[in-house]
Amino acid sequence: MKRIRVDSMSIASIGYLLPKRELEIEFRDSGDVYCYFDVPEEIFAAFMAAESKGTYLNQVFKPRKDRYVLILEGKKPRP
Repeated sequence: MKRIRVDSMSIASIGYLLPKRELEIEFRDSGDVYCYFDVPEEIFAAFMAAESKGTYLNQVFKPRKDRYVLILEGKKPRP
């Protein structure tokens, strides 16, 4: 899936695959990439339009309890 760079303090890039309704998020600090499943197109559009991507993730995705998996572990060392 192709991800695009975003202007965010916590998120480096975001990608979306409409036919599968999959959303990929690459986190800036860790470099980890997570894939979220069954994400409606309107949620993705609102996410991309959000002034703060990190806040949107915390306020919308976490309460929805979307299913997700780590698909790529970043190269940055963990504390």
